[in-house]
Amino acid sequence: MSSPTASSTSPAPVFVLPVVAAAGLSHLLNDLIQALLPAIYPMLKTQFALSFSQIGLIALAYQVTASLFQPWIGFYTDKYPLPWLLPGGMVLTLTGIGMLATAGSFPMLIVAACVVGLGSATFHPEASRVARMGSGGRFGTAQSIFQVGGNTGSAIGPLLAAVLVVPHGQPAIAWFMLAALLAIVVLWQLSRWSVRHGQAQIRKLASRQPPPLERATVIRAIAVIAILMFAKFVYTASITNYFTFYLMERFGISLRDSQLFLFIFLAAVAAGTFAGGPVGDRMGRKAVIWVSFLGVAPFALALPHANLFWTAVLMVAIGLILSSAFSAMVVYAQEAIPGRVGLVSGLMFGLMFGLGGMAAAGLGQLADHYGIVQVYQWCAWLPLLGLATAFLPRTQPAVMLRKA
Repeated sequence: MSSPTASSTSPAPVFVLPVVAAAGLSHLLNDLIQALLPAIYPMLKTQFALSFSQIGLIALAYQVTASLFQPWIGFYTDKYPLPWLLPGGMVLTLTGIGMLATAGSFPMLIVAACVVGLGSATFHPEASRVARMGSGGRFGTAQSIFQVGGNTGSAIGPLLAAVLVVPHGQPAIAWFMLAALLAIVVLWQLSRWSVRHGQAQIRKLASRQPPPLERATVIRAIAVIAILMFAKFVYTASITNYFTFYLMERFGISLRDSQLFLFIFLAAVAAGTFAGGPVGDRMGRKAVIWVSFLGVAPFALALPHANLFWTAVLMVAIGLILSSAFSAMVVYAQEAIPGRVGLVSGLMFGLMFGLGGMAAAGLGQLADHYGIVQVYQWCAWLPLLGLATAFLPRTQPAVMLRKA
């Protein structure tokens, strides 16, 4: 008798906007720093006389370092929460940026990339968990705000690199340490909130979880999500790591102009990400994933054959449509494996980094042998792997979608 009464009088979960916004801001700062490396690849290639393969190895060192540690950190903190890991991890990122600004050889660039990767590995699982704590049950909306912060940082990073680093050289990378310092302050405050209110928020949100799926269904769902992540992030890696090279080779434009094109794409990604989560809360994650992959396929297939003007137009469409799927995929996986927010976030963001790193290395090898233009013609077919969405089971009952 007492349990129903207690349940009926317990306060409903509330969307804590300052917490979700702070998580998004910290993601902006973190990913702004992450976007620095791809943006300065052309400068490093010239300064250190690197090949495309060596550029791919730098990307691999950073992204795979982050991907290998993220799931383990998420798995551990699901059982033993470590809120103070957030500012601690950003201290590692701060150190890595300092090393990158002073590196004098290719091996030191690899070491610096690994240190930045370790900082990123601690950030994503814990920050995503805090964003979910503050969601008030609007999981897709909170994840979109969190992710749009990261995408905005990814868009700003190349612009800052073009303004600060390219004209002034490698030592100017140290300016990005200011972003890491600001992120440490924000993450310290988020950690304090998590210590005080985190467990209470988790208990309130427990009632909003959908029923658990059967084991076989979970395995099928995660396998399909892995295929979709592969398609999305290999294609995205081809753009974030090599799009500037593609534009310079195919159209003969300058490095600075090519980075402006990259900014256009990344800004479109940020806008598309923001729309994906709220729509998923109302219409279902699977519907958003369907529209994202199949909607982007015609534009991706047309991109290698477009002139410079239409390349810009197509990149906006591709960024808007393709990016809407990521928040839906993260929340879908969290719903498929309830109670494992850190592990799922670590796997999803870690898989993103791992796939991006392996794709960057592999695409670099292909570009050295066949040319970057040919690589883009092959990558154009990747969004068609989105047909695998047909095999995704539904995680949200229809009644929950109507309530949302």
